[in-house]
Amino acid sequence: MSIAIDIVILNYNTCDLLASLLTKVIENSKGDNIKIVVADNHSSDNSAEFVREKFPEIELICIPENLGYAGGYNYCLKNRKADYFVLLNSDAEPAPGWIEALVFITEKNPKLGAAQPHIMDFKNRDKFEYAGAAGGFMDKYGYPFCRGRIFGNVEENNGQYNDEKPLFWATGAAFFIKREAWEKAKGLDEAFFAHMEEIDLCWRLQNMGYEIWSCPQSKVYHIGGATLSNQSPRKTYLNFRNNLLMLYKNLQTEERDSVIFKRKLLDGLAACFFILQGKINHIPQILKAHRDFEKMKVKLKVGENNKKLESLEGLLHAGLVYSYFLKGKKTWDKLGL
Repeated sequence: MSIAIDIVILNYNTCDLLASLLTKVIENSKGDNIKIVVADNHSSDNSAEFVREKFPEIELICIPENLGYAGGYNYCLKNRKADYFVLLNSDAEPAPGWIEALVFITEKNPKLGAAQPHIMDFKNRDKFEYAGAAGGFMDKYGYPFCRGRIFGNVEENNGQYNDEKPLFWATGAAFFIKREAWEKAKGLDEAFFAHMEEIDLCWRLQNMGYEIWSCPQSKVYHIGGATLSNQSPRKTYLNFRNNLLMLYKNLQTEERDSVIFKRKLLDGLAACFFILQGKINHIPQILKAHRDFEKMKVKLKVGENNKKLESLEGLLHAGLVYSYFLKGKKTWDKLGL
């Protein structure tokens, strides 16, 4: 493989995962021009010392403070010159041939800016995994979902999504991107800190004319929730706040207020679901997310050439909440995309 690829694993206090998974990353990512990098986001569990001692062949970058997912990757990728970057979670195990498949799909499509493997469950390897599944999509109110995962319904992999497919977004669990696209987009938006920054980046890439694709020939097995659990109120806060930030940045001015108003109403409905589930401590996080969004939006860099939402790839031209809960469309193939 003559092209250069940097596989960068951003780590924050997951030394145990590095100990169990790094060997597989190395075994399944061999190549003269493939470099594996661990970027430690100021961990307190001796992760950096462990990598330095046990994996001296891996390049180690020590970030002086915890910059989150967005800031951490921006910090360590800003001066790198590989042809492609892979942003790989520390709780992910790539399968053999994963890199070659991603390069192949990207090289044959000059418009492709980013791609993702199929993300499979680490423990149940015939099942898709929540954070990405077979590729990311979005509904007209900004709800992200996946081919193979809608809300909490995650499908078994029976080969039903084995075709290459244009997406709305690629998952940050294993995010493959051309360096030129990364640089033109100026990386991830650090206002997000963590969660949905990869969706925002993919939306910006689409506004710039790039395409996002799934690559079924490439597989990565993902544990999920290694840094922040799905049960965490903090994660609820980041997801709700960042979704509004993403909509404000990337929607055209004439559709922005209407979509965000409707999305806030749906957030209120989500709060009712949290109450029914007994997750009362998540409710203040939704309110805080809305307040902080109003404070932060004035400082956001809004896109100058945003495309009309309905013109983008991977968009469901309907409401996902309505389709899923009232129409009973629990799987991607029922949505008519």
